Amino acid sequence: MTATNDKGLQQIATIIEQHQTLPGAMLPILHAIQNDLSFIPSNALPLIAKALNVSKAEVHGVISFYHHFRTEEPGAHVIEICRGESCQAMGSRALEENIKQNLSIDYHQTSKDRQYTLEPVYCLGNCACSPAMRIGDDIHGELDLQKFEQIIASLNTYSLELK
Repeated sequence: MTATNDKGLQQIATIIEQHQTLPGAMLPILHAIQNDLSFIPSNALPLIAKALNVSKAEVHGVISFYHHFRTEEPGAHVIEICRGESCQAMGSRALEENIKQNLSIDYHQTSKDRQYTLEPVYCLGNCACSPAMRIGDDIHGELDLQKFEQIIASLNTYSLELK
């Protein structure tokens, strides 16, 4: 697990204060922290545990149970490859192996340059356009390796505006 700095701890304290009175507050707190910081830092666990009067082990147990929660800071681009039945039927298994080789990472890993984190997802609701992936808020369908490489290249392209 990765820790965060003082600014991150202040954000975490504010989130806890805003959510701790909700019924079943742990999940809303964890979601809010991850939404703000992109992961749940290790030094958040004692703060959450104290506020909710539970053990750090209970907080860790919830984080480790739900695959959505990250305990390490992700890369600049989180790539989620659909592993649902429709995508598998349309060739996503071969595609995902090519993507892993292309990025030199496996699921739940971040590239050495910190640009990409690869995650499995089990349905993007884009079954008519299988296989599919999501990068950020953008869902891409009817993928093949060539289309994937074009999408990755577009993420790495910076446009310069001259005035």
